[in-house]
Amino acid sequence: MLRRDRQIRTQIQQVLDAALFALALWFAHELRTYFTLIGWSDKVIEDFSEFAKLYILIVPGVPLVLESQGFYTRPSFSSRRLTGWILFKSCVIMTISVIVMMFPFKWDLARSVIGLFGIISFLLMMVKEEIVRMAYRSRFAQLQMKKRVLVLGTAEDTAKVKQLIDHHTSGDIQVVGELDLNEGSVEQMVELMHDHAANGVVITAKHTFFGQVEKAIQACELEGVETWLVADFLQTQISRTSFDDFYGQPMMVFRSTPEASWQGVIKQLMDLAGAALLLILFSPIMVLTALAIKASSPGPILFRQKRCGLNGRAFTMLKFRSMVTDAEQRKEELAILNEMEGPVFKIANDPRITPIGRLIRRFSIDEFPQLFNVLRGEMSLVGPRPLPVDEVLRFNDLAHRRRLSVKPGLTCLWQISGRNEMRDFKDWVRLDLEYIDNWSLWLDLKILWWTIPAVVSGVGAR
Repeated sequence: MLRRDRQIRTQIQQVLDAALFALALWFAHELRTYFTLIGWSDKVIEDFSEFAKLYILIVPGVPLVLESQGFYTRPSFSSRRLTGWILFKSCVIMTISVIVMMFPFKWDLARSVIGLFGIISFLLMMVKEEIVRMAYRSRFAQLQMKKRVLVLGTAEDTAKVKQLIDHHTSGDIQVVGELDLNEGSVEQMVELMHDHAANGVVITAKHTFFGQVEKAIQACELEGVETWLVADFLQTQISRTSFDDFYGQPMMVFRSTPEASWQGVIKQLMDLAGAALLLILFSPIMVLTALAIKASSPGPILFRQKRCGLNGRAFTMLKFRSMVTDAEQRKEELAILNEMEGPVFKIANDPRITPIGRLIRRFSIDEFPQLFNVLRGEMSLVGPRPLPVDEVLRFNDLAHRRRLSVKPGLTCLWQISGRNEMRDFKDWVRLDLEYIDNWSLWLDLKILWWTIPAVVSGVGAR
């Protein structure tokens, strides 16, 4: 199945799953109300409008939790045991999350409804999975959805394609014939299409003459048969390949960064809302910090420095000043004490740090003004830490610049993996690239969650 089709199917599932969990909450409330009516309980519970506030968490949270548990990436028609176990864990996580959410908002809602919500959610999801399983295996689905394909290419290339189909699909693609275009003809291909009622053709172009490939595509075009061209004639190491349209011209796209999607839009909204909320929450601490800096040492409250942002574009990053005013001028004389291998500068007991600076650095309070950078769109809540422009210019490995391919952030895997205990810049870059290659909203949320104990404990901070 093409990635586009998988994404569409997954998005439909996510909407349906969120709706089922929302329905489960209503069912739970109705069932608990029925228990009161028949005398099984003498406690009258709140109106459903009170419980409806929980949809703020349930509707967006369900797809994220299910995705984090591998529900949407499990094999098609996986065992009921695996499906049940994933759904059980997901329902438990959602139930606990709902209970936890009720505490800060002081929503005193009946716990029995929340418990029933978890049970009914699990049952509804299992029923849905059984219905989907039966639907996919029905004769109607086989006729409407099954892809009957011809595979064109050399014996070696067609063998690889058939192996991919056998390994990754569950009978929704069937190879009905194969042909080597270097030895056969387009006319033979057309005959095979007619004989086997093929509704798709897969062409491997790596060892096939492009002239024949073009003729085969044109023949399929005339027949109205969908054609897939395996573009493995261009080898990449980490890029994900997609096909698009550039003002009417077909365009192959190689991308080694997260693709623009609805998750990216949500990430931007989360950055803006999160930065605004954190600025409001931390404003008393920021005011006290500003007063302490002003009173303890001469110089400005804020430290401004040019850092490399998205794709290396420079921006002015804000921090509370934690060093003496001539810190940048003294950096050269302290270079011999640098403890980090690579182009970056880090030392444990930096003599330029003021007493107040040491305290605010320990708990990362000096980073709070960067929330304004997030609001200005220069940074994100989660992303590789921005480096000074002069340090980026000293990169001796072009692969290190890939960490600039996403917006820099306040925190990332480096901050929750020992922070400044690392001694080699390559380890730092490795974690940043691991974040880029595996990015998802769920990963951002996990990083934000684990940043809290890392900051509060002050482990590895300097």
